[in-house]
Amino acid sequence: MPLSPSDSPGFLLWHATLRWQRDISTALAPLDLTHVQFVLLARAWWLNTQGEHPNQLALARQAGTDVKMTSQVLRTLEHKGLIEREVDPADTRAKRLRVTDTGADLAPRAIAAVERADARFFQPVPLDKAITLLGRLAHPES
Repeated sequence: MPLSPSDSPGFLLWHATLRWQRDISTALAPLDLTHVQFVLLARAWWLNTQGEHPNQLALARQAGTDVKMTSQVLRTLEHKGLIEREVDPADTRAKRLRVTDTGADLAPRAIAAVERADARFFQPVPLDKAITLLGRLAHPES
């Protein structure tokens, strides 16, 4: 017998994901960033702070985004003056990503906005339990 929607984990996850995405979009709107722009900017910024300058493929893999879509979003971030693409001295076909000063100023503010939205969204669930469950769902092979 089929489960009712209120008893279906997949249906509940779908609705929770939609609500979370709306919350994140609302948090990022004042910063003029979409969610995927935020993910790529924040990841590139973090890697740059660690002394790494990834190329587009490496950033896409780390962010879990499609390579072609990543290219389009990086182009938008470049037009906004938040990142620069530099020729990789080791492979002139590849472009290494460097977050600009403007991007480096915006990234931590965007991260803080997303973390506040996450804290509100996940408040009903103890943080350690949310992380454990979501980690198991995101990486079932672990």
